[in-house]
Amino acid sequence: MQLTKTDFIHYLQCPESFWLAKKEPEKYPKGEYSLFLQKLINEGYEVESYVGELFPNAIVLSNFANPLETKGALNKGGETFLQPSFITEKGVFARIDALEKLADGSWHLYEVKSSVRVSEKPAHNHIYDVCFQKYVLEQNGLVISRCSIIHLNGEFIRKGEIKAEDLLTITDVTEKVENAFSDIVNKIHAALQLLKISNLSYEGCSCLYKTRANHCETFDFFNPDVPQPSIYELKRLFEKKIKELVDSSNYGLVDVPEGFELTAGQQLQYNSFVQQEPIINIYSIKKTLTELEYPLHFFDYEAYGSAVPKIDGLKPFEQIPFQVSIHSMQEDGSLSHFEFLCDQLEFPKTMLKQMQAFTKMEGTFVSWHASYEIGTNNRMISWLPEHEQYLEYINTHIFDLEKVFMKDYVDYRFKGSSSIKKVLPVLVPKLSYKNLNVQDGTMAMDTWGKIAFDSVSQKEKKQIRQDLLEYCKLDTWAMVEIFKVLQKL
Repeated sequence: MQLTKTDFIHYLQCPESFWLAKKEPEKYPKGEYSLFLQKLINEGYEVESYVGELFPNAIVLSNFANPLETKGALNKGGETFLQPSFITEKGVFARIDALEKLADGSWHLYEVKSSVRVSEKPAHNHIYDVCFQKYVLEQNGLVISRCSIIHLNGEFIRKGEIKAEDLLTITDVTEKVENAFSDIVNKIHAALQLLKISNLSYEGCSCLYKTRANHCETFDFFNPDVPQPSIYELKRLFEKKIKELVDSSNYGLVDVPEGFELTAGQQLQYNSFVQQEPIINIYSIKKTLTELEYPLHFFDYEAYGSAVPKIDGLKPFEQIPFQVSIHSMQEDGSLSHFEFLCDQLEFPKTMLKQMQAFTKMEGTFVSWHASYEIGTNNRMISWLPEHEQYLEYINTHIFDLEKVFMKDYVDYRFKGSSSIKKVLPVLVPKLSYKNLNVQDGTMAMDTWGKIAFDSVSQKEKKQIRQDLLEYCKLDTWAMVEIFKVLQKL
């Protein structure tokens, strides 16, 4: 049974989940293969396509070339190879992005990443990836003296034809790889040993000691007895505190010991659970709402970004808005709606012009998680300075509705989140995203990409437009309905 780099990353995240996927795949939960995942894969290939320009004389092996073919190519001579593959005697397999022979006979290993920096985050550490590749190469008798990561240049701005030397940056990580190498080799051996086990206990996995955001896909499979609501729903509960609770077999909110140290926000959440009702600072909420200037413009952008910029003037992953929805409320409660959806990727001149005609520079702009809208407006100012006055008005007259649910309205049923997707079902259960074909911002971006960049029929294009308009409209209508609930307090 082979151990690939993807397998090893899975092992580092959760050994038990890794074992289940490799040894008993029929029991592994089948997650949805999202458009977003496919987009990431395609962007990875797109970034890799530019790497060849950095090595114009390289010998390019087929993506599906096996280690035997690679061995034959190396034996024929050559200095640089793209996509060579290797396997160890124990079945550890690696496909190398680029491999360059140096003057002293040793090799320079290159790993390609479609990111703007080298990541050393626990969720995915690029240094560990390079260590894995180096291990496989050295097990095949190659001496690796240098290691580098080729990644996107975060300061690159597209201006006409893209040149690889401008788009990409090479970062030497040799020292970091050397420092981590022995530990990663030990973990590779541990993963191989785990694969030799025929039966594994299904009682608990390593993720019991991790925050909810870092739980594996099989958390519920291995930990079915964790009660709901669980300790993992406490907002910003760090691993040190999780360990204290888990080591004492306290998994549910109901199990949190009396006197256990919680932050102020966590304590409010816990009190809400104990009382089985929300903790609401009515005075503070009413004061906040009375300070808002009408009309209120509940607005939401959807934006598109890609690893390799699609149009001139953009940086890697820089998001450009393609859609907006606005529900405007007058002081008497009357409402009007505006929406705009682009058919192609472009700087949103027409959208902004029509937005301003609809809202004018008056009233308060209401958003959920306002830093996103403010950041989007700042980017549009840099692209379209003629709209600076309007966009600056929005940014200086913006109200973040989410903040109410960070401190003044706490309900344990929000599961430690202030996301609109968690607040809406509790406050306005009649509204739901579940029946929509587009259910979140990531899906909106990926779905819109089919209109902008894929050849789709007019019928499919019409359906996609309708799905996107319904989704974005619900985002702003949801804010209106939540606001109405607050008004009635």
